[in-house]
Amino acid sequence: MSRLLLLAVLGVILAGCGVTRRTVPEHSGPLFREAAAETGLRFQHFTGATGDYYLPEIMGSGVALFDYDGDGYLDVFLVQGDFLDRRKTLKDASFPPPAGAKPGSRLFRNDMTHGGKLHFTDVTEQAGIHYAGAGMGVAVGDYDNDGHPDLYITGYRHAALYHNNGNGTFSDVTRAAGVEDEEAWSTSAAWVDYDRDGRLDLFVTHYVNLPLGHAKQCQFKTGEPDYCSPQVYQPSISRLFHNEGNGKFTDVTAKSGIGSAAGPGLGVVCADFNGDGWPDIYVANDGAVSHLWLNMGNGTFREAGLESGVGYSMDGKAQAGMGISVGDFDNDGHEDIFKTNLTRQGSNLYRNDGHGFFSDAILDLGLMAPTVPYTGFGTGWFDYNNDGWLDLMITNGGVSIEEAQRGHLPYPYLEPRQLFHSEKGQRFRDMTALAGSAFQIQEVGRGVAFGDIDNDGGIDFIVSNNNGPARLFLNQAGGGLHWLQVRLEGIRSNRLGLGARVAVLRKGQKPIWRRAHTDGSYLSASDARIHFGLGDTVRIEAVRVEWPDGSKEDWAGVPIDRTVTLRQGSGKALGAAGSH
Repeated sequence: MSRLLLLAVLGVILAGCGVTRRTVPEHSGPLFREAAAETGLRFQHFTGATGDYYLPEIMGSGVALFDYDGDGYLDVFLVQGDFLDRRKTLKDASFPPPAGAKPGSRLFRNDMTHGGKLHFTDVTEQAGIHYAGAGMGVAVGDYDNDGHPDLYITGYRHAALYHNNGNGTFSDVTRAAGVEDEEAWSTSAAWVDYDRDGRLDLFVTHYVNLPLGHAKQCQFKTGEPDYCSPQVYQPSISRLFHNEGNGKFTDVTAKSGIGSAAGPGLGVVCADFNGDGWPDIYVANDGAVSHLWLNMGNGTFREAGLESGVGYSMDGKAQAGMGISVGDFDNDGHEDIFKTNLTRQGSNLYRNDGHGFFSDAILDLGLMAPTVPYTGFGTGWFDYNNDGWLDLMITNGGVSIEEAQRGHLPYPYLEPRQLFHSEKGQRFRDMTALAGSAFQIQEVGRGVAFGDIDNDGGIDFIVSNNNGPARLFLNQAGGGLHWLQVRLEGIRSNRLGLGARVAVLRKGQKPIWRRAHTDGSYLSASDARIHFGLGDTVRIEAVRVEWPDGSKEDWAGVPIDRTVTLRQGSGKALGAAGSH
């Protein structure tokens, strides 16, 4: 029997009976176990630093979780850095890679079999991926709707689109597709069907204009050389590429209005923030007002960060936005925004009123004080213990010298990771001390990608560290409660269903709404499957999908504690009465 259950029969009740109520044990032991080395996921990030303190060295890099070979298990792509000055060699490197390390970004295949042991194999060369350069981020989306997820890799003056051929290999189609983006410093990217034509378009965030021959020289307050802030450079304009459906893209940056405002962009996420049915785009800018691009439904966008309440801090100041995660943390049916910032600024938690207007609830929820001391990067809402409420993980890492580490450490930018448990959306409790000994190791955290890597119903995550090893954190806390994971298959909408809103309907309880996405975090791409923690719920009434094209469907009798596939057109179609 296939590991993914295809629900193809309209209204058929599947075998959900026989599920018993679980007694949730008090969890003992660490919440997560770090398992990168033991599973073969050996990767060390190389900054390319040679003592010149070029800003891109400290900013990378990201990670992606996606099932590239269609076997039902998540594979891993890790973005690698490189020398910015091509005249340099490894003898010039301030922090050379470990002996025997393979150059370039790497693809690791998940070789786990059903009931077997988790293991990864580096298949980069045989898969045909040859991305070498100062890489930054990665975005995952099936741009040609062939059922095989593709990769877009960002970097300093070097971006690449790799088409998944469906046979375990990829082809570099960057130039043919028209998405080279060679003269810019691209950071995060996102796939989004902004015009709802069923094809994924590409949004690419740019940071600053940094001609290598004219890099600034900056110092720490003691006079030591250190990395510059982005404010010493001119901010860049993000780019929007429209998918023409023939393997080619058209740059519509100016035509769409995206080119009307520049900003040092780092994080990006796409969601319908004002409930009008059209996907909007939120960009975290570093040291400048963050942008909320509202989709006008006619191919154009209007920037509304200030008026919507997500442009500045609660006291009206621009912040150094890094990573973003969007999710309905309070289960009221509206998409809220969490954004990480520079040390001493604290993070933001923008609560959505349902009409696209936000208020920062970071103080009310107890997340300001614990985030003030650190520079946050990759982050994500995820229900790690399956109780039905979204918890929060942040990876931190400095971008300027940490005072306490100065003179004591060769790379004085180390900071801790953080884990927060949701108290039913009312407050957040710091669970970092219980997350495991490896979780406590201070590193220079950057990207994070989330997904159920071993298909056991608990969400795991991978952290990419600047000038450090990749870390794989396997969930040890999600097995006590019920769960459901949904894989979408769009027909009229894009194949992965990115942008769809999915709800679990439960008798006598409010629906739990989640969004199909791979974007968010920082420079990273997460699993496209939608995960629901169900707590002690033993039976659900239905799963509702609001597809990107505006159609709505219900599937009744969906069984829990497994992954199911919902194919567009195979559920019970809903009219206006079925909308939320």
